[in-house]
Amino acid sequence: MAPGWWWSSTTGRLVAYGSGVMRTELMLLDRDPAVVALACRPVELVWREDGKAVGHAPQLMARLQDGSGLLLDCAGRSGPSARLAERARVVAAAAKAAGWSYRLAGPPDPVLVANVRWLAGYRHPRYAAGPWMPALLEAFGSLRPAVEGVRELGDPIAVWPAVFHALWSGVLRVRLDEPLHERALISVARQEAEAA
Repeated sequence: MAPGWWWSSTTGRLVAYGSGVMRTELMLLDRDPAVVALACRPVELVWREDGKAVGHAPQLMARLQDGSGLLLDCAGRSGPSARLAERARVVAAAAKAAGWSYRLAGPPDPVLVANVRWLAGYRHPRYAAGPWMPALLEAFGSLRPAVEGVRELGDPIAVWPAVFHALWSGVLRVRLDEPLHERALISVARQEAEAA
C-alpha cells in the first residue's frame, strides 16, 4: 500500500488514492480526454447475498463528457481475487442499470505507464506553450522526430517542457506503446489539426 494524493490536471484538484496501482489508473484516467472529473471511492454499493448485507466501494470513479460515469476497480499485478471478481459482476450490473460503465482494470502495459508517468510530470498548465502554441503546431504539423521540432522552435530548455505538456494534453500525439525518446515521431493530434 502506498496511499497519497494525485494532482489532477482534469480538475485542478487533489484526488486521494489508496495504492500505487490506484495511482497508475488515476494517472491514466487523468490523461483521458473523455474524463471531466475524478474521485476515489465516492460511492458504496450494498446488496443482500445469502441473507447477509454485502458492500463494495469501487476504487475510482470518472465522470465522462457525455454525462455518464465510469466505476473502476484495480486488480493489481496478480489479477483479481475470486471475491473481487464476484463483486465486479454485481457492480457492473448496477453500473449498467444506472447508465454508467464499470471496468476491472488489470495491469497496464509497463511501457505505456512509464511514458505517461514521464508526461504526467509536465501536466501542470505552467508548462503549456502559451503564446507560441501556433509555432508548436506548425513545427509538428507533419510527423517528425521530436528533437528536430524542438531545435526548430528554439531553446530546448524552454521547448521540451511545452512539448511534453502538449503530448500529455493531447495537442500533440506520439506512440505511447513504444519507449519515448528524443527521436520518437510526433505530430499534431488530428482534432487539433482540424481546429487550426
